[in-house]
Amino acid sequence: MRAAVTEGRETMRVIDVPEPGAPGAGEVLIRPEAVGLCGSDFHYYLGDIGAVSDEERFPRIQGHEVSAVIEEIGPDCPSHLEAGMRIAIWPHTSCGECYPCRIGRSNACVNLNLIGIHRDGALQERLLLPAVQAFPVGEQDAVGAAIVEPMSIAVRAVARGRVAAGEKAVVFGAGPIGIATAVAAIDRGASVLLIDPIDARLERGRVAGAEAVEPGSDPVMTAREWAGGDGPEIVFEATGVPSIAQTAVELVAQAGRVVIVGLGTDGAPLTTGSLAFKEIDMLGTSTCSADDFAEAIALVARRRDALAGFVTHEFPLDETPEAIVYAMRHPADVMKAVIWLDGK
Repeated sequence: MRAAVTEGRETMRVIDVPEPGAPGAGEVLIRPEAVGLCGSDFHYYLGDIGAVSDEERFPRIQGHEVSAVIEEIGPDCPSHLEAGMRIAIWPHTSCGECYPCRIGRSNACVNLNLIGIHRDGALQERLLLPAVQAFPVGEQDAVGAAIVEPMSIAVRAVARGRVAAGEKAVVFGAGPIGIATAVAAIDRGASVLLIDPIDARLERGRVAGAEAVEPGSDPVMTAREWAGGDGPEIVFEATGVPSIAQTAVELVAQAGRVVIVGLGTDGAPLTTGSLAFKEIDMLGTSTCSADDFAEAIALVARRRDALAGFVTHEFPLDETPEAIVYAMRHPADVMKAVIWLDGK
């Protein structure tokens, strides 16, 4: 069977790989249909995340934003799973023993095992998967199922930020996760302002129901005027640019919340006195829980219109190496690229 294999830093080839065997106890054999490319895929492809050394990191089959069809079910699987059923893949398993797992936050597990990063992912024609990671999506189409995973990140982020109806939320970054966060916050009844230098992305945010800071204007001043009063109750950092954390701290209302969603690898100055003086909650967020993932499936279904245009580019499996490079080099054009494995 065919698979897109990342063989080293910035080196990916579509090659033949062995077929998986029959599913064992607690496993399902799935046929991936559509796989989204996301920022973490870019980081892995560049060698920025994953294992400590390249020898441990590569080769790897990436892909964790997945629509798939169950082909075969192994023994001792949940009774609600059936062959022929379309699913989305909850992206990780956890150890169940570390401190985060013991307090019910397995999404922050010390030994988190992510599909497409710690083990092979869905950019291949067949895949064995623990049945607990298979979430039926009902009547949703393949694209809807593929965007459940990025939406689950947003569901987790707004839950961590305790977003409530009537609040003002500012989101830095109108990429896929920023747009998803805006949609999740709006779904909770908040008003959302997006900040991004790329107007095309802001326009997609407007379609989703958010307001936007026009490129070229002072984003912080505009956000303060937009929020009024004491400022926005919550600010999300969804760019991965570390220095924006300081801007978020300055912008958020006293006793407000700042949620760091973006993946940044560099350090940045932070005025810690502001955290104390303003009594800010500064929060991180990692992947999602099973409940978050189930909520994301429901959210994608009920906010279908707001998410129209979320997927902007589609490629066949054989063009995956070119697709990931194109998506990284054209952020103004590419909101979400999807790889089709079913011949579409």
